[in-house]
Amino acid sequence: MRLKTLPLLLATGLVMAQGAAKGADAARQAFLQVLDAVDATWFGQPYQGVTAVEVQGTLGIALSGAAVNRKVDQLSQGAVKADSKGGQANLLIKGTYFANGDFKTDMAGDFGHLLYARRGDRGFLYSKEQNAYTTRVDLPPTDAPLTYMAWFRQTLNDIKAVYLDGTVFKPSLGGEEASGGRTLQRIVFNAPTQPWDSKKREQSLAQSLGFWRRGHLVVLVDKATHLPYRMDFRNDEQGVQTRMDFAYGAGNHLEAVNLSNSSRGFEGPGWLRIGYGPNGQMSHVAGELSSNDKRVSFALDLTWSRSLTPAAIAAMPPAGATKRGREELETQLMIGLAGQIFDLQRRGLNLRSVAVGAK
Repeated sequence: MRLKTLPLLLATGLVMAQGAAKGADAARQAFLQVLDAVDATWFGQPYQGVTAVEVQGTLGIALSGAAVNRKVDQLSQGAVKADSKGGQANLLIKGTYFANGDFKTDMAGDFGHLLYARRGDRGFLYSKEQNAYTTRVDLPPTDAPLTYMAWFRQTLNDIKAVYLDGTVFKPSLGGEEASGGRTLQRIVFNAPTQPWDSKKREQSLAQSLGFWRRGHLVVLVDKATHLPYRMDFRNDEQGVQTRMDFAYGAGNHLEAVNLSNSSRGFEGPGWLRIGYGPNGQMSHVAGELSSNDKRVSFALDLTWSRSLTPAAIAAMPPAGATKRGREELETQLMIGLAGQIFDLQRRGLNLRSVAVGAK
């Protein structure tokens, strides 16, 4: 009897495998259409020939007095009763960035005053507080594009390489649902992670920035326009869990993203708003993430250019500044930055520390 059923079982397994493979291919094709639609409507033609963008704005972190008081109570096990008014750190940013990787950035605020510039393979990082600089800077990418139209496309290609061309994520199609007169198709990507480790307080910068390379992603896509309308992402190991709802305006330009954030240490709502100029280019980007007693916000004005030349970012360290090795200067900067971060952590901001020098 077993010998008779074996061919049937093998055939059934083969059919299921073939069905799963077809489902995966259909999911990949659907997501490829999403990336193409995003490229055409979010970015695309308005940035053709655009080689540079000037950015000016602010970044801020604010903590309520209640958050500080709770942290003091926790650290002292109730022995100390604080009466804090809260704390905040603010940063002013002004910079010019070329699509090919050349840039000049002036940053000033509670973390100090830094000037960072690079043209080709030469540049410097200068600290006003230390009156010191280093000429050892990171090299530009060898495949840097010349325009921002190509830069945006390259960014989407990075996503494609991880979710479609790689073998880490397993894609599939979910069900459909109706919303606002639209039919939305569910696309699912799954790459299991390790569970959250509350004792882990340090990780490499690559791990921190690469949280999106593993996890569970569900995208709801308008079947007519192929644009995403909702995205749910979870990475248990990094403590990241968020939902994003996208809103569009004229010409299917992305105008708003509303976030429902359940990430550890920052449970709460968030938002992103984008304004456009008459030429269809993004002119203002602002956003905020907040919880009951914390808030991170930014507001940036953008001016795009087809005519700026490298002369626009010509710069050199001030006369009299001391030249140092990169490791020495970065160590001093990290000590000062760590002091600010630890102070914010003591005030209630739950961040995992980034390992200095880790890859």
